[in-house]
Amino acid sequence: MKRRWFLASTAAVALATVGLTTACGGDQAATGGAEGGTLTMATSADYPPYQFVETAGGTEEIVGFDIDIARHITTELGYDLEITNIDFNGLIPALQAGRADFVMAGMTPTEERRQNVDFSEIYYNAQQTIVFSAGSGIASTADLEGKTLGVQLGSIQEELGNDLVAEIPGLRLSPLNRINEIVQELKSGRIDAAIIEDTVAEGFLANNPDLDSVIIPEEGPAGSAIAFPRGSELVGEFDRVLAEMKASGLMDELIVKWFGDGAE
Repeated sequence: MKRRWFLASTAAVALATVGLTTACGGDQAATGGAEGGTLTMATSADYPPYQFVETAGGTEEIVGFDIDIARHITTELGYDLEITNIDFNGLIPALQAGRADFVMAGMTPTEERRQNVDFSEIYYNAQQTIVFSAGSGIASTADLEGKTLGVQLGSIQEELGNDLVAEIPGLRLSPLNRINEIVQELKSGRIDAAIIEDTVAEGFLANNPDLDSVIIPEEGPAGSAIAFPRGSELVGEFDRVLAEMKASGLMDELIVKWFGDGAE
């Protein structure tokens, strides 16, 4: 199936909320309320193909791999879905403050995050890459010595970047809110490289042939999971539907739809 890649503009991605009609329509569900009602999902819609803002036909809509999964799960469980779009580093605080019932944003369930929120089972695995201007001579993390590295605030890429700063002489970190901002900083020469997940990086590389990338060997936590407030009874319900999606082949269909036939 043909891949769908979309490089969201800064103005489109800045959309604060899509379809949000209540502060958190699923508060009762987050604490184990009865089936039905509305669940609020928080995301950071700058991470194609997981989630991004599509403007086809003059309208703005958040779409993507995570969105398809969320819509299927909430429909199966008998809920309506509302989506709110915020910066990635504000997602876990939104759960803690009761402004969202769950988060889907290609989020990795690190031990640090597990201290603050609960997670579903892993629903997709990907790898981290270093993205850089073609011809920069970067072939591994060792080549980042003395360079400035872009990462997304609050992401596992920022954690990985901090680890690299401790290991590589002269490496400086430049945390930014949005992936498209990181790519623009890279293209303008204000940073030398960036850490971006491979499935996300592929879309930007396809649209920017002057960029290149190399895989970072996997160490530590990996994979994407759904985050919930601590103690949420939705975790078990979501895990059940995720297992059904994997068993039926629906998850594989969505992976092919958004990542292409070569995705794992």
